[in-house]
Amino acid sequence: MIYLVQRYLKPYWKQVTLVMVLLLAQAIANLYLPELNADIINNGVSKGDVAYIMQTGAWMLAVTLGLGVISILSVYYGSYASMAFGRDVRAGIFRRVGEFAQTEVNKFGTPSLITRNTNDVQQVQMVLLMTLNVMVIAPFTGIGGIIMALRQDVPLSGILLVIVPVMGIFLGLLVSRALPLFRAMQIKVDNINRIMRETLTGVRVIRAFVRDDFEQKRFGAANEDLTETARKVFRLFALMWPVLMVVMNLSSVAVLWFGGHRVATGAMPIGNLVAFLNYIMQILMSVMMATFMFTLLPRAEVSAKRIKDVLLTDPSVCDPAVPAVAAVTRGYLEFRNVEFGYPGAQEPVLKDISFSAGPGEITAVIGSTGSGKSTLVNLIPRFYDVTGGTVLVDGLDVRDMKQEDLWAKIGFIPQKAFLFSGTVESNLRYGDEHATDEDLWHALTVAQGAEFVREMPDGLKATIAQGGSSVSGGQRQRLAIARALVKRPEVYVFDDSFSALDFKTDAKLRAALESETRQSTVIIVAQRVSTILHADRIVVLDEGRIAGIGTHKELIDTCETYREIVYSQLTEEEIA
Repeated sequence: MIYLVQRYLKPYWKQVTLVMVLLLAQAIANLYLPELNADIINNGVSKGDVAYIMQTGAWMLAVTLGLGVISILSVYYGSYASMAFGRDVRAGIFRRVGEFAQTEVNKFGTPSLITRNTNDVQQVQMVLLMTLNVMVIAPFTGIGGIIMALRQDVPLSGILLVIVPVMGIFLGLLVSRALPLFRAMQIKVDNINRIMRETLTGVRVIRAFVRDDFEQKRFGAANEDLTETARKVFRLFALMWPVLMVVMNLSSVAVLWFGGHRVATGAMPIGNLVAFLNYIMQILMSVMMATFMFTLLPRAEVSAKRIKDVLLTDPSVCDPAVPAVAAVTRGYLEFRNVEFGYPGAQEPVLKDISFSAGPGEITAVIGSTGSGKSTLVNLIPRFYDVTGGTVLVDGLDVRDMKQEDLWAKIGFIPQKAFLFSGTVESNLRYGDEHATDEDLWHALTVAQGAEFVREMPDGLKATIAQGGSSVSGGQRQRLAIARALVKRPEVYVFDDSFSALDFKTDAKLRAALESETRQSTVIIVAQRVSTILHADRIVVLDEGRIAGIGTHKELIDTCETYREIVYSQLTEEEIA
């Protein structure tokens, strides 16, 4: 919590300082009013001095009005600072997650990252808001109340020696029991988010397999688990208010009892007793306000730690201190003795991978499921960093290049085509925000998507739902390919990007791509042999190793792994 306050509240120190000054003034005014009330009783009512009562009463009214103005200003500036703090923390988490490689995303998990940027930030923001509006004034009022109570009557103030320790011990026990429960609650909120995301994403699969009841039970179990933990927490805090009210009421009775005796003996004026009772109430109210903060603080502390974990996690893939600048060569790609293993894996996924690809060439990567094809192409844009060997683009190790410079050279079409909520136009301009409508239609024509876009009611302005769920799988892939074409990169990476297309559309698209990408390096990961038959170079992977490199004709004669894949998909006539 301290880390977040130091890092993100610092720009608003002026507002925070002003709030502190205003709350100090508010505390002084609150402490001054009972003194004025005592003066009215002791010097006005007892002597029947109406003029003194009116004069002092008018002064009390002025102080009260000033107190109202101060309260409004303190709440305004406190709210401004806390809301700005929450905004900046959310932005900081978003920026940090944007810098993460896939390794860090997998480490935290998508549901947990969402919870940390929403629910956790809200918990911390709420505590800061309550601190600036409530908690800061509590010590001012509490300490000031003790001083003013001692001014009224020192012997009677001995009651505080009993009240304050009792409340402190009770609150300490309460917080120590609640903290582990709040930590468990945030983990269970993550679990709720995870199940909810899976259900929404996989709703078609759930319905296809008639698993609605199973998913409802799974969500119900997680929901009940969270609810039960929340019940335990709030059962603890349900004890708090009754205990505090009992302490307050017993304190009032004790003050009236012992104070009454002192008034009866003449040791204490009645006005001082009334003021003393007000100060005791202010002291106890300060403790209650602090107690209210204790109900929020444990959960916020857990949330702050979770946020801090994200902010202090350094990305495993980052820019070098002195980025290298590529030479004139455009789009030259080389894998040199590359090895890669996922964190925690016993064996590397890729071993001793070496090949090169240049502009004007189509290099295909094929292999059985799990052979490492997608992992291999994910190393090109540095979604992961190699654990051995080197990946070079234009003669430079990708780890020596600035990531933005590297990404600017690459048009990546992922295995699962993803579209953003918006329009066809906004998705295509993701490749180049300055592209003209003519550029967009040209890219759509090459990607074999112009026809179905023209059939949409609004054409380029047609709405695309989140993830591209409003279009078919084949249309989504073609729009993703068009988006990359709009960018006009030096290196195209197609990670099994033709799998949802029929053979006719696949053939037409590849024919159009051949002329469009003539000046670029093209890497195609494919499952279908028909997609890569005419590639300039085919890299065959088998269990993470290169089983063969060559053209289709060369590999048919020399590579058993490739021959098995081909004969499993094509007839001898098609092969011939």
